[in-house]
Amino acid sequence: MKTIRPTLTLVALGSLTILGLFSCSTKKNTDQSGTSTPSYKLIPAKKVLFNSFVDCNMAEVWVGDTFRIFPGKYGEDPLWGNAHDLKYASGQHAEEVFARKSGEFTEPTMPKNVPVGKPGLHGAVWFETVYQDTTDKSGKTLFAVYHNENYPATLPYNPKTGEGYVNKNWPQGITGPTSPAAVCRIGIMKSTNGGKAWENKGIFIEDLQAHMILKPHNTSKTFAGGVGDPSAVASGDYLYLFYGEYGYPGQYADGSYDPKKEWSGQCISVARIRLSDLDNPVGKAKRWDGKGFNAPYNGVGAPINSLQIPQTEDGGPASSPSGGFYWGPSVSWNTYLHCWVMLMGKAVGPSWAGSSIYISFNKSQDLGQALQSQEWSKPQLLLDKPGYFLWYPALQPMNTPEDIANRNTCLRLGQRARLFVKNIKPEKSEYLSEYILDFRKGNP
Repeated sequence: MKTIRPTLTLVALGSLTILGLFSCSTKKNTDQSGTSTPSYKLIPAKKVLFNSFVDCNMAEVWVGDTFRIFPGKYGEDPLWGNAHDLKYASGQHAEEVFARKSGEFTEPTMPKNVPVGKPGLHGAVWFETVYQDTTDKSGKTLFAVYHNENYPATLPYNPKTGEGYVNKNWPQGITGPTSPAAVCRIGIMKSTNGGKAWENKGIFIEDLQAHMILKPHNTSKTFAGGVGDPSAVASGDYLYLFYGEYGYPGQYADGSYDPKKEWSGQCISVARIRLSDLDNPVGKAKRWDGKGFNAPYNGVGAPINSLQIPQTEDGGPASSPSGGFYWGPSVSWNTYLHCWVMLMGKAVGPSWAGSSIYISFNKSQDLGQALQSQEWSKPQLLLDKPGYFLWYPALQPMNTPEDIANRNTCLRLGQRARLFVKNIKPEKSEYLSEYILDFRKGNP
């Protein structure tokens, strides 16, 4: 979710609940099938406060010996105002870059928004992941996976293409009764100069008007529907996209709406696109449908079962003001554990209210074999800060010789990593790190 524009001021620490700090050092963790999962500890560390605007996953990459990050928001937004906060900063290692002052960030050359009704870039974008083209030995060819938000005003329904939205019974947005809810989509941009300039390649996964959840049923003050808040990792010949699914899994209709059906198609889902298609991605992605990557990019997929919160455990649809779903995944390959690690938030109220962060593991390196993209352990509570909204958790490299030598980023990490998260209160917000996450194989 990308709709709160924070002010960067210091937030006092609230009461904390940390699962893993003590319990993981005294017993073996197991998932729902009884299989052991990695252990971990949260180690208190010197607070690191990020000095620029963050409202998404932190997209980052090494370009030669330079570590570069791309936080922020760019583009048109009739609700919050047009933005030029998507900027980049560089340095010799991650900790140096995360310590940059706001004035040390540079705005890249971005494609302009096009007029309503014209093909091209509509709405605002946030870079969530950067994939580095391995065929370019200079490291300067980059593909940014972006979260995109639109409204009926910026992307009205086009009967010829089926894209866009009808402004009828539209649900309420986050700023008040007259504000509209946004719809999220996911697209690709390309850079050939290390991220200093970008070209829009288009939307490659989205939900259409039929899947929007409207009044009177959508009362969560979140999205009208759509797919967003992604994290993308390369495995084999594909880029695998883990994302939040907020739409209705079928044709939404007032008279036949079923909250259980809505819940059944939501939470964290996965799609994939061939790496060779990133230069021309529109319509090329396939969504997981429960058996394989068979559903079209704008069709109905299926969420990852182990990452859904059962209704018997207070799981619920995204349109409900009581929430009950995981969202905002951040995925990395851990070279020490030799497995995938996913962090995620948990929404338990309207406007993505939720004070807890969860962690899940997947031991299958090749996400394309059999059901291996689905083999995530049941999420475990990692951190809870009552009184806060905790959004966009991510593991980040540090300035250790290992992190620098291995060119680690948020997509590839070792035994230890910094835990960053966006801490939000109504009057203030900050993106910070107060802990190092230390992993252990099996029993510590």
